[in-house]
Amino acid sequence: MGKTNLQGKVATALTIAGSDSGGGAGIQADLKSFSAHGVYGASVITAITAQNTRLVSGIEAVSPGMIGAQIDAVLSDIRIDAIKIGMLATPAVIKAVAVALARYNGPIVLDPVMVAKSGDALLRDDAVSCLTEMLLPRASLLTPNIPEAARLLEGQHDISPEEQAKALLALGPAAVLMKGGHANGAVCHDYLITSSATAVFEAPRIATENTHGTGCSLSSAIAAGLAKSMPLEAAVGVAHRWLHGAIKAADELDIGQGHGPVHHFYDIWR
Repeated sequence: MGKTNLQGKVATALTIAGSDSGGGAGIQADLKSFSAHGVYGASVITAITAQNTRLVSGIEAVSPGMIGAQIDAVLSDIRIDAIKIGMLATPAVIKAVAVALARYNGPIVLDPVMVAKSGDALLRDDAVSCLTEMLLPRASLLTPNIPEAARLLEGQHDISPEEQAKALLALGPAAVLMKGGHANGAVCHDYLITSSATAVFEAPRIATENTHGTGCSLSSAIAAGLAKSMPLEAAVGVAHRWLHGAIKAADELDIGQGHGPVHHFYDIWR
């Protein structure tokens, strides 16, 4: 479905997330994902990380006032067709984002970023309940992986991904996409669950260490689809297929010495 929204204008999306100095995840991955899908991207930086493919060596949160100012600056001037929210880190940041988005009526994809690929924590313990109360009910789509879902559900590890998704749905989001990348098996299953339907997206699991930024990239690609006025299931399907290709081509990049990034432009850089 083209590169335009319902009004025939170039589709736009806003990412509200942390910066990854290594370029593989966060704001950088989000903007690459928007661009790969023909969507103009704007950005609000919530935190600065000193990060590469091996570790996160430092995190510094942007002040809540500055985060709100960034959101206000973008929304007061640029038509935004969809928003993706990623790393928020602290309760004060979460509140600032919720307040600044109070009058925004478009689709919001919320990726509850909690842990980096390196294992470093990106969301404080005292921020989890704040995220659940203030932003989950605003989300058009919540996109947790299995560990993130368990943390949002206060440690429920002993239920299936589908059951996790249904429990999360009860917390307020309009839809939940349970990502299966952390599960076992030769095939990866993602479950899209709404109050009325369940859709399953499958792809062969790819043997690679270069999966840095997969969650950020998937949620941003879905937001790009929604910005272009795609129905939710179609947007997830397009993003899922694209990410599979980006992971499959990730080894071609050969970036860094740890978990390298996926190849956002695998079908363009030829």
